Amino acid sequence: MMENEFCEKKIKVEAQPERIDFIDNIKKEKEKTLYHCNICGKSFSRKDSLTTHKDIHTGEKPHHCDVCGKSFSAIGSLNTHKRIHTGEKPYLCNICGKSFSQIGHLITHKRIHTGEKPYHCDICGKSFSEKGVLKKHKHIHTGDKPYLCDICGKSFSQQGILTKHKRTHTGEKPYHCDICGKSFSASGNLIKHKHIHIRDKPYHCDVCDKSFSQRHSLTAHICIHTGKKPFDSDIHGKLFNETSHLSKHKSLQTAEKPYDCDICGKSFSLSSNLTTHKHIHTGEKPHPCDICGKTFSQSGNLVIHKRMHTGEKPYPCDICGKSFPLSVNLTTHKRIHTGHEPYHCDICGKSFSANGNLIKHKHIHIGDKPYHCDICDKSFSQRHSLTAHICIHTGKKPFNSDIHGKLFNETSHLSKHKSLQTAEKPYHCDICGKSFSQSGNLTTHKHIHTGEKPYPCDICGKSFSQSGNLVIHKRMHTGEKPYPCDICGKSFSLRGNLTTHKRIHSGEKPYHCDTCGKSFSANGNLITHKHIHIGERETIPL
Repeated sequence: MMENEFCEKKIKVEAQPERIDFIDNIKKEKEKTLYHCNICGKSFSRKDSLTTHKDIHTGEKPHHCDVCGKSFSAIGSLNTHKRIHTGEKPYLCNICGKSFSQIGHLITHKRIHTGEKPYHCDICGKSFSEKGVLKKHKHIHTGDKPYLCDICGKSFSQQGILTKHKRTHTGEKPYHCDICGKSFSASGNLIKHKHIHIRDKPYHCDVCDKSFSQRHSLTAHICIHTGKKPFDSDIHGKLFNETSHLSKHKSLQTAEKPYDCDICGKSFSLSSNLTTHKHIHTGEKPHPCDICGKTFSQSGNLVIHKRMHTGEKPYPCDICGKSFPLSVNLTTHKRIHTGHEPYHCDICGKSFSANGNLIKHKHIHIGDKPYHCDICDKSFSQRHSLTAHICIHTGKKPFNSDIHGKLFNETSHLSKHKSLQTAEKPYHCDICGKSFSQSGNLTTHKHIHTGEKPYPCDICGKSFSQSGNLVIHKRMHTGEKPYPCDICGKSFSLRGNLTTHKRIHSGEKPYHCDTCGKSFSANGNLITHKHIHIGERETIPL
């Protein structure tokens, strides 16, 4: 028995080196059977893996999707793609339960929970959860803009930004508001727009309790109370209204500027900027407009100019949806919503939302009136004031409707009139017979007959038949005056009041007394005046 045990142990001991040799032989055999790609040198343990890999180099895509026809070089890629059609999402997040069609997407998603950011920028040290995001980020440092617009030639660092940009050319607005139907070119603009409908204003001013739907609108509004701009540059104390402007300013101040203009000495961080700058000195204008032939020294100025021809307005207001051809026009416009008036008159202290309005206002103090009437020699500080004044002499309104000869003081009023006259009006009121171009207008009109007032004021409880009347009424409570005079800066709660007020500056008096011929700037003043004649007739002795 002892001998047998010894023999067994002896066999085991002797078997071990044979086993090791066997494993080594397998490893060697595997090394011998590696399959190498003769194009890039990559190795594979299986021949079919090498065959699939080689499709990358040849461009061959033998695996076709039977749903949409898209082709793939690997069967695995096809199987993953098919989940788009089937909706299959087999990879489940064990933290939040969200599902994914690809395991890679799940791995990336889980970093939201773990906070892991394994991809580091070797230039600035910033970390990212996705390799692709790091790659895009590096374009900031390298200045690389590999995505080119094939319409205008402008370059972008990211594909997504190019896609958004191209919508300015195509006019595509794929994001639709499901409440009012308004369309937007960017999803972010739609989200901001929806605040108008849901009246979500989570940002409150602690000083006056006014609320805003956007944080930056509140920040800009606070300037009214503090009297200063909120964003302070720590480089040399310059102030800015928006953080984006501050960031841009800082990068300009800190950037190295090795390219110097040999004419005026100005320095630039990029050689291309120096080249463009030199056009100022040489007078060279190498960028011609292919529509009207006008030339420009900078390509950017040409792009802006062409918007006059195309009517393109790529800068929409995220509060009211109105669009503008220039970003600076949008910035100025948004001050109507925020109440921000950064331009102050150093003579009387009055404030304005636009520098141009301040310049016009200063004509009042300095007495500058460059626009002269050739008939009576009266002078005006604004061209449009002169145009309106000339109507007094000619006896007619300057803008003539070609539909039935009706005259208007302003082109905007003429355009509105034309659209009302030419529009089809298929919706008829069954009570009074009046017709409307839109069913919504008919519904609103019927409130006159029914006495229905579905729009109540949430402050005092007064009700109105039209939502527009409620908006106007609420200005009594809020003190809002959204219509400023561009000559003296005075603001009004109603557009009609502004129109009447501006006649003080223009001298226009369109309301004439048919008894004595006296003229007035407001219809109400004419009615009051006519009482004089009525009283005269009443006191005439028989």
